[in-house]
Amino acid sequence: MVRQAIGLFWRQGFSASSMQQVVQATGLNPGSIYLAFGNKEGLFREALDRYAQEGLAMIRRTIESAPSIGEGICRHLEGVIEEATKRNYKSCFLVKTQLELSAQGNELYKLAAAKLDEVEALFRGYLEKEYGRELAQRRAASIMLHLFGIRVYGYRRACAGPARRPSVAAVGLGSVCLPVPFSTPCSRVHN
Repeated sequence: MVRQAIGLFWRQGFSASSMQQVVQATGLNPGSIYLAFGNKEGLFREALDRYAQEGLAMIRRTIESAPSIGEGICRHLEGVIEEATKRNYKSCFLVKTQLELSAQGNELYKLAAAKLDEVEALFRGYLEKEYGRELAQRRAASIMLHLFGIRVYGYRRACAGPARRPSVAAVGLGSVCLPVPFSTPCSRVHN
């Protein structure tokens, strides 16, 4: 049921999703939703949390299955770029929530921001294994800026299809965050 709510909220956002649409998407009656989550906001919080936990797990798997931390991060970024080229691209639920609710700065906005902070902390933790704390912090922030940019810019690129892939697979794993041709293997970027 939370999976169906994620799909609805991700597609339409919090504000544009009516309780009637939530009921239809989840297959539950309103009383069950209110009993389990309190209200639509409670279900949205659960959806954000589940999405974030699944995203963190996916990032961990990608990095830990790679021959190096840098290669793992690069593979993750390449996956995000690949997603952005798909016709049915829908960005990142956390980023979309931040953009939707930024003017309000409410608790849901703060929750999405906190979940994105967890993603940055995950990257920072991996990078600290190879770099000092300060450099890892700067590089993790750079990765987040790239991810945010790809997630937002992906909407412009998605309709063009794979022929117009973004021309960077940039990662702050060299001395600076270097844009490189998409076809350049990441291993050449950070070695």
